[in-house]
Amino acid sequence: MTDDKDIIDSPSPDADAPTDTSRRRFLGGVAVLGVGATLSACGNQGDEPGKPVEQPLSPAEIDKALHDQVKTVVVIYAENRSFNNLFGDFPGVEKPLSSLQPGEYQQRDRDGSLLQTLPPVWGGVLQIGPQTLDGVTYPSETQFQEQLPNAPFALKGPNAEDLPFGLVTRDLWHVFYQNQMQINGGKNDGFVAWSDSGGLTMGHYAQSRYSLRLWDVAQEFVLCDNFFQGAFGGSFLNHQYLISATAPFYPDAVNSVAKAQIAVLQSDDPTDPRLKPLDKSPASAMTGPPQFGPSALTPDGYGVNTLAPPYWPTWIRDPDRPAYAKPDLPNVLVPQTHEHIGNKLSKKNIDWAWYAGAWQATLDQFKDSGGIPKIPNFQYHHQPFNYFKQLGPENPVERNKRLRDAGVGDESSSNKFFADAEAGQLPAVSFYKPQGNLNMHAGYADVASGDRHIVRALKVLRDSPQWKNMVIVVTVDENGGWWDHVAPPKGDRWGPGSRVPALVVSPFARKGTVDHTVYDTASILRLITRVFGLEKLDGLKQRDDGMIARGQKPMGDLTNALRFNA
Repeated sequence: MTDDKDIIDSPSPDADAPTDTSRRRFLGGVAVLGVGATLSACGNQGDEPGKPVEQPLSPAEIDKALHDQVKTVVVIYAENRSFNNLFGDFPGVEKPLSSLQPGEYQQRDRDGSLLQTLPPVWGGVLQIGPQTLDGVTYPSETQFQEQLPNAPFALKGPNAEDLPFGLVTRDLWHVFYQNQMQINGGKNDGFVAWSDSGGLTMGHYAQSRYSLRLWDVAQEFVLCDNFFQGAFGGSFLNHQYLISATAPFYPDAVNSVAKAQIAVLQSDDPTDPRLKPLDKSPASAMTGPPQFGPSALTPDGYGVNTLAPPYWPTWIRDPDRPAYAKPDLPNVLVPQTHEHIGNKLSKKNIDWAWYAGAWQATLDQFKDSGGIPKIPNFQYHHQPFNYFKQLGPENPVERNKRLRDAGVGDESSSNKFFADAEAGQLPAVSFYKPQGNLNMHAGYADVASGDRHIVRALKVLRDSPQWKNMVIVVTVDENGGWWDHVAPPKGDRWGPGSRVPALVVSPFARKGTVDHTVYDTASILRLITRVFGLEKLDGLKQRDDGMIARGQKPMGDLTNALRFNA
């Protein structure tokens, strides 16, 4: 794992690069000076005849270029894929999956001993079944691959064919404490030991370069290969981290109805990253998945695993106050009051919104019901702003302005995020959360549907009147329990966790490049903060301080993936 560094490997020719003889300067930490200069990569290009000489831009020059030219930042937030799972051997990545030596991937058992083979895939590869795709029926609860070596492997079907992207595979644990135990101080050798899926965590898709549309987008724009999920664990905490760079808090949890959700750790230290297994938990990964008790809250009251929103839509609504969650439930988070990026934007009168697929469909279909909607696979805990008091039912004007329905599906006639993009009416900062069946989350969504939907979203955005001043970040919330070999940097108590894919798509992107700069989820907040000149969130300061204290550079702000005429 390298420290923060400039890009870039295997650049593609860039038709937008300048070719005149005037002096040209660029954003991205470098200035290019010279006749006929074309910036194609960072490095020691000036040592060769005819190559441009690169000089650093000042922070003030970078700030000015950002402020003058970026008017819209869009975040597309998908689900649950590690970098290796989809992009492990993408050309130009710093440490390709295929280049690894055994010591860089072999997994260890729960007692620390080296596993001789991978354990079975507990419960089978497919979440639901049987599934029929292209005339082939795939049975459920089937291993497909058995007695695999202790190594990463390409996912295969029953006839040794590449497992198609169109199948819904089983879900894997992706939780706060287990993620830290899997990372194991950066060795990344505990994924099999502390997963409920057995050997499946080591699987990756072999046909990404041929079948994944986002692979083509990455080749055209920028793929970040040192981008880490901001927080350890799962979707709930990483959505909270995306908007606030910190964990939510449950005051006096030990004396509340939520007491049963508090984690039991292997020591009395509330910051201990090790969850204590139950006595009945199997000693070896070869004989069954580990077993743990509840762990939604830390011993000192921070929410780190899935808790429901206090407001509708949520798991169970209050029959007496339909806009709220049913009271006195142990798995519902209390309303949050700490600052998030929306607060910082609003203080400067900068428009922003969170677009959620199937938001209104969920509200409408169950508006007179206390049932649990899944329309289609709507996920309550993926709506982070719905946990905040300022955006609760007591403030309907602000709530309706910021928590927007994206509609359902792919068509602009029904997808309101697409419609606003086509009309050039997106807020300056727009988050887009695809509906559940289009977010690529293992267990209830396939990769192909989400991949197709996100690429369609990108095409709509590129046709938008706002495109010429737009930066889009496409990433996932967390790794979904899939193994990755790159050690996360040492940050703070909350993360960062495992490496995940992230793409930067923009007319300002350093096109056709791989950016090796170290980023995490909150690098998106850093970019937004810098573009719009915002106050810095406390969580960003905490992560900075944690990294500096450990002798590391703070996380990048994604400007190394961009290039502007200044």
